[in-house]
Amino acid sequence: MIIDCHGHYTTALATHTAWREAQLAAWEVGLAPPAYPVIDDDEIRATIEAGQLRMMDTRGIDLTIFSPRASAMGHHAGDTDTGLAWSRACNDLVARVVALFPGRFAGVCQLPQSPGVPIGRSLAELRRCVTELGFVGLNLNPDPSGGHWTSPPLTDRAWFPLYEVMVELDVPAMVHVSAVTNRNLHATGSHYLNADTAVFMQLMQSDLFRTFPGLRLIIPHGGGAVPYHWGRFRGLADMLDRPAPASMLGANVFFDTCVYHQPGINLLFDVIDPGAILFGSEAIGAVRGLDPLTGHHFDDTRRYIDAHPTLGPEDRDRVYELNARRVYPRLGYSAPHAR
Repeated sequence: MIIDCHGHYTTALATHTAWREAQLAAWEVGLAPPAYPVIDDDEIRATIEAGQLRMMDTRGIDLTIFSPRASAMGHHAGDTDTGLAWSRACNDLVARVVALFPGRFAGVCQLPQSPGVPIGRSLAELRRCVTELGFVGLNLNPDPSGGHWTSPPLTDRAWFPLYEVMVELDVPAMVHVSAVTNRNLHATGSHYLNADTAVFMQLMQSDLFRTFPGLRLIIPHGGGAVPYHWGRFRGLADMLDRPAPASMLGANVFFDTCVYHQPGINLLFDVIDPGAILFGSEAIGAVRGLDPLTGHHFDDTRRYIDAHPTLGPEDRDRVYELNARRVYPRLGYSAPHAR
């Protein structure tokens, strides 16, 4: 079975996106937001069947761990009330996708985070999504300010109420920023990768996993810059008298395979143990279109893994399925989908 740990509802209906725009426009002038639009099941099916499901079937992906569109989480916009309403709408839409396509998608929730607001305000929505909607994890934004980094590091005690609930519910978080308002940064080209790298360094400097040994975090996009500057991080750990960075991997910290060329995937597996890597493609995601050098889509990451020159069948099984089941235990052990 092949499980894609990194999928977003990037093809969500235009009426859903338009409601968010109307909601924020009403908030800016002090008016009540309009009612959320009525969206029927056939509309949702059409967006998935022509998008994510078509690619999954073409590429041989059985199950996608699916969350709201990351760039649209928009935690910097509006206030706590608008953020909660938007998060609930996004999470409910993902839950409908999961219900409409049994066995093909597993839900991951968006938290209603806001800059400067204690993370405790997000916990009720996390509990709702896990205990009522059956979601298997969450996306955690380490920078809800939109690229200005006004929040404390993820290792600060301010985040501990969230970690306590994550451990209680046995769900992991994918560390994933959202849109950026800092014009020095491009959202997917620098902000995302910067955040991945920054969070790994925060974790390396802390004793967070001594306090929460059961906490599990996925750092996406191949771990940002980390595997590609592994010597730097090993050297910094030595200079700072910290444990070797590899000690976090495979137990508490995991990377995905959202790296869009063969040499990058090869290096990822050369440096990082396959027990700490989850298959991910982000399709349909930030990097779309055909690679003129190969004629294949950039985000068809299964091709790169299958073409790795030394990765054996046992390690492929770990990357494609077993690691995801270990990191996301609420997936259960259902039989593979029969295509």
